Amino acid sequence: MEENIQEIVTPARLVELLSMRKAEKAAEELPNGLVIASDTVVVWKGRIMGKPDSREDAMDMLSCLQGDQHSVFSGLAVLDIKTGKSHLSWEETKVFFRQASTKEIELYVDSGEPFGKAGAYAIQGLGAVFVTGIEGCYFNVVGLPISKLSRVLKDFGVDIL
Repeated sequence: MEENIQEIVTPARLVELLSMRKAEKAAEELPNGLVIASDTVVVWKGRIMGKPDSREDAMDMLSCLQGDQHSVFSGLAVLDIKTGKSHLSWEETKVFFRQASTKEIELYVDSGEPFGKAGAYAIQGLGAVFVTGIEGCYFNVVGLPISKLSRVLKDFGVDIL
């Protein structure tokens, strides 16, 4: 699925748009049910970072994040195929990175983990070695704000508990 948005939007609106695109695409393939979709970006000093497209891109992203804080935005789209009812929202979590050496960043990139991950890291994997703290939802950084999702699903008649 194409993830480029031509218009200029905020990070929050961007992840909402991308999440709804994913939900609508999945809904085309299903006769009924609920579709849940999410999309995540990392924002550092106004720069929106999606998934790296090369080793150099991953190195650049990770080098920027070192010794600083950034925000992770995840969009959440829920779509009831039968009724057309939908929900669209976003969540932001601040993430703090320690200063890492170039060698550490190279070793991490060479692990392959950064590819396919917004901001070139996975907090739930080896990328955790860079993280000194977060403010907000951990699962949002992973890519799906679970607590928010559980509240939204109640509006669709689904109680996870």
